[in-house]
Amino acid sequence: MVDEPIPHWPGELLDLDGLSVYVRSTPEGPQEKAVFVHGLAGSATNWTDLMAELRHQVRGYAIDLPGAGYSPASPGGDYSIGAHAAAVTALIEHLGGPVHLLGNSLGGAVAVRVAATRPDLVRTLTLVSPALPDLLPRYGPARVAMSAAPRLGEWAVTRLRALPPERRIRATMAMCYADSGRVHPDRLEDAVAELRRRDELPYAGLALVATARALVNEYFRRGADNLWRLAAQVTAPTLVVHGRHDRLVDPRMATRAGRTFQDVRLVLFPHAAHVAQMEFPALVARHVRVLMQDGAWKASAGGDGARGTEDTRSAENTAAVG
Repeated sequence: MVDEPIPHWPGELLDLDGLSVYVRSTPEGPQEKAVFVHGLAGSATNWTDLMAELRHQVRGYAIDLPGAGYSPASPGGDYSIGAHAAAVTALIEHLGGPVHLLGNSLGGAVAVRVAATRPDLVRTLTLVSPALPDLLPRYGPARVAMSAAPRLGEWAVTRLRALPPERRIRATMAMCYADSGRVHPDRLEDAVAELRRRDELPYAGLALVATARALVNEYFRRGADNLWRLAAQVTAPTLVVHGRHDRLVDPRMATRAGRTFQDVRLVLFPHAAHVAQMEFPALVARHVRVLMQDGAWKASAGGDGARGTEDTRSAENTAAVG
C-alpha cells in the first residue's frame, strides 16, 4: 500500500472542434507527449500514478472519454469505439502529435483503432489488458455482455444505484485488482466520492451502458474494422501488458497479440489483475520507458528495427515481472 498517494493531476475542459472533453495533465517540461485512455467505467484518474512515474520522460495527458469522468455526454449519444477513437485522435491533433499512446481495457481497444488508422499520430503504443475480441466464455466478460443487453443494462444501472457507493466501489476493485487491499484508503474514499457525483449526472448511466454495448459489438465485428485486423496494421512499436489474475481479459490473449502486432513485446505480471498500471505503476513504467527509448532509436534509424530484433512475439518469450 502507498503511504501517501499523490493528488490526482489537475485538468481542464477542452473544446476539440465542437467536442468537449476533460483532460488531466502533468506539468510542462519534457518535449515528448503521452496520451492515456482509460477503461470502461474508468476515468483519467486511473492513470495518476503511472503519469507520475513517467513525468520526467513525457508530459502526460489523460482523457476522460465522452460521458466518463468530468467529460460531458457525447453529442448525439454516440459512444462507439469509433467515436471514442475520434475523440482521442482530436486530442492528439490538438496537442500537435505524434504521441506515445497508452490504453487500458476499453481504452486499449480505442488506442488500437487510433494507432491503426492514424499511424502518423502514434510513436509507441502501450496496451494494458486491452479489450480485444475474445469469445471464450468467462465470468467477467459475461457480466459486461449482460449489462449491455437491451433494457437489461438500463435496469441494472437503476438497481445498482440503489446500493451504497462504498459497496459498489469495493466490488469493482475486487474485480479489477488482484489484491484490493493494496488500494490506499484515501484512493478508496476518492472513488466513492466520484461515484456519488456521477450518480447525480442524468447521462452517466446511459453513457456507461452505451459504451458497454459498443464494446460487446466490437467482439462480434467482422471485416476490415475488426479490432484484430486493425491490430495487424499497427506499425508503432507496441507493448502489451497482462496480469495473471485478470478476471476480465484473459491473459492468454497475449499469445494472439504476439502473433498479430508487427513489432511487439509482451509482459505478464504474475501478481497483477486488470489494472496493472494502478497496481504496479513503477513496474509498468519501467517497460514503457524501454519501449519509448527503443521506439525513438528505431525512428532515428529509419524504422528498420535493427535494435531489439529478437523474437518477442511468441508466448515463450513473454517476460515475467514482479
